[in-house]
Amino acid sequence: MSAMADKIMKRVRAKGRGWVFTPKHFIDFGTRGSVDMALSRLTQNGEIRRIGRGLYDYPQLHDKLGALTPDAEMIAQAVSTQSGDRLAPSAAAAANKLGLSTQVPARASYATTGRTRVRQAAGRSVTLKHSRAPVLGNASEAANGVVQFLAGLGRDKVDADAISQLAARLDDKDVQALIKGRAQMPGWMGDVVLKIGAAHHG
Repeated sequence: MSAMADKIMKRVRAKGRGWVFTPKHFIDFGTRGSVDMALSRLTQNGEIRRIGRGLYDYPQLHDKLGALTPDAEMIAQAVSTQSGDRLAPSAAAAANKLGLSTQVPARASYATTGRTRVRQAAGRSVTLKHSRAPVLGNASEAANGVVQFLAGLGRDKVDADAISQLAARLDDKDVQALIKGRAQMPGWMGDVVLKIGAAHHG
């Protein structure tokens, strides 16, 4: 194996099985051409698997089923890295995770700072929808989920009940991240975040 392929596999193994990646994840190792060449060699050797255009994974293996389909969220994250966008849970996924809705989103759908698109990978279809609301850089999935959830609800639908439910389900770190990110939000949403903060500490 070439030194480049060796370095790539070291990083891949460190991330663990199930990781989905793109050539961009190894750009610090050398030229794009040499990274691509090493990736195609590793694919031929069966070390990694090519699952879509510019997308690879280090598949999880099952005793009977062999290589498993990668996780939709892993694919979405890799696609975001590929295009340099930020990713957040969709409003529906956020509501579900926060326990504010029992509806499980049917499709793997995410909010993104990039353009709206559907990517196919390993037989899965992942939808990335352009978000009108900001996606905060240093915030957790839960905090970004709240931003998407509020944007989905809209200014007139956020009542005291919604605020107290959100305050009860977020931890200190998420509330801090939301308060820090207020400058990026529309004014009404920033006000809601302050109310969530007050209810959280109240």
